Amino acid sequence: LHLRLPQAEQESEAPFRGLERVLPQIHGVVTRVITTDDPAHAILEESANHDLLIMGATALPLNSPTALGPLTDRVLNATTTPVLVVKTYRPTLEPIAGELAGGAAISILVDKWFAEKTFHAEEFSDLERLLRHKQEQGVTISLALPALNEEATVGNVIRTMQRALMQEVPLIDEIVLMDSRSSDRTRAIAAELGVPVYIHQEMLPRLGERRGKGEALWKSLLATRGDLIAWIDTDIVNIHPRFVYGILGPLIMNPAVQFVKGFYQRPLKVGGEMQAGGGRVTELMARPLLNLFYPELSGVIQPLSGEYAGRRSALERATFYSGYGVETGLLIEIFERHGLDAIAQVDLLERVHHNQPLDALSKMSFAILQVVIQRQEERMGAPLLADVNKTMKLIRFEEAGYSLEVEEIAERNRPPIVTLQEYSARFPAREQASVY
Repeated sequence: LHLRLPQAEQESEAPFRGLERVLPQIHGVVTRVITTDDPAHAILEESANHDLLIMGATALPLNSPTALGPLTDRVLNATTTPVLVVKTYRPTLEPIAGELAGGAAISILVDKWFAEKTFHAEEFSDLERLLRHKQEQGVTISLALPALNEEATVGNVIRTMQRALMQEVPLIDEIVLMDSRSSDRTRAIAAELGVPVYIHQEMLPRLGERRGKGEALWKSLLATRGDLIAWIDTDIVNIHPRFVYGILGPLIMNPAVQFVKGFYQRPLKVGGEMQAGGGRVTELMARPLLNLFYPELSGVIQPLSGEYAGRRSALERATFYSGYGVETGLLIEIFERHGLDAIAQVDLLERVHHNQPLDALSKMSFAILQVVIQRQEERMGAPLLADVNKTMKLIRFEEAGYSLEVEEIAERNRPPIVTLQEYSARFPAREQASVY
C-alpha cells in the first residue's frame, strides 16, 4: 500500500521510484496507491481485511517520546490486525534524499537475490541426485564447447566430461564442439574423441559468416538438441566436472531458474592474497556499467565468465551479440525478459586459463560498452551512437615509434534463433516466432 499526500513534492516521491522498479520483480505482490490527507485512517481501513500488517517505523532516536512515530503509534492503538513493525537499528544521521532513497530499495532486492540465488558447486556434487531430478523432469542436456586453437587443453576438457558426466553418471546427453576455424589440431582431437564438430562460419550460409564467440554460441542452439544447454570455455587448464554440473545444478533443481552464471577465483595475487571477483575488464568496465544502468544485476560476481547455462526455451528467444559482448548482452536480455529471480550464480572455485593480451582487453571493453549503449537505445527508443563510433584506434609501438591502427569493432547481434526457417525445420514441435 503506497500512500501519497495530495500535493506531494517531487523530492518526497523519489524513494518510491526505486520501489516501483523493485516490486514487479517480487512474485505475488499487488500494489495499490491511495492519495489521502489521513494516512493512519487509510491504513486502518485497508488492513481490517488482512491477516497481517507490516509497517516501517519512523527513524527516530530511542529516547524520543514516541519511538515508533505518531502514525505508527496511532495505528497500533486502534487496529485489531496483528502488526509487524520494521525499524532500522542503525542511527539515521540525516535522511536519504532524492534518487539515493530509490537506490536503497534496489539494494535490498539485490541483497535478497544474492542470498537466495548464489550457490557453491559442491551443493550439486551428488550427481546421482541431479540425475534423478533430471529424469523425473524428462529433460535432456547438451554441452557446447566454443573453441579456437585450443589443442593443448580441448582433449582433456572433453575426456573429463565424457568420463564423469556421460559414462559414470549419464547427466549430459551430448557434447558438441563449435569451432572458429582453428588452424591447429583442435577439431581433429575432438573428432578422435567422438565429438561432433561444427565450424560455425560454415553454418547458416545464407546469413553470411561472422567472427566471434557469440556467433558460435548462437549457432550452437541449432547444433544441439538439449532442453538445457551448458557452455564452458575450452582453455581451462584445471578442468573438473564441477565446471559443468555446477552451472547445471540450479536449472535442474529449480524450474524457475532460466540462466546460470559461473564465477571463480583467478590465480592472481593482490597484496599476497588470491584475487576474488573478475578480471580487469570485468572490474573496470562490465560491473561498473551494470551498476550504473542495471543496478539489479550488481550482485552478479562475474558477468563475463565463459561458464554458463540456460534453458533452451529462454535462449532460443534471446538476441545474441556476435563478439565480445555476448555474455553482457545475454545477461541483460534474460534479466529484462524473465526478471532477476530467473538468474542464479555458482561458485566454481578456482579457474586457471590463458590471460588475454592488453590490446585484446581494450577491444573487449569497447564491444561491451557498445552492447550496454545499444540496450539503452532500445530502452529509450533513440539512437545514441553513429557508425563512426564503431571503429577504434589502437596504439601500436615499434622501434620506429608510435603509430595508430584503426580497427572496426562493430558489435552486431543476431535475432532470436527461433525465428529462423532452419531452426523451425530442425525443431518443428517448438512454438515458433515469426520465421524468416
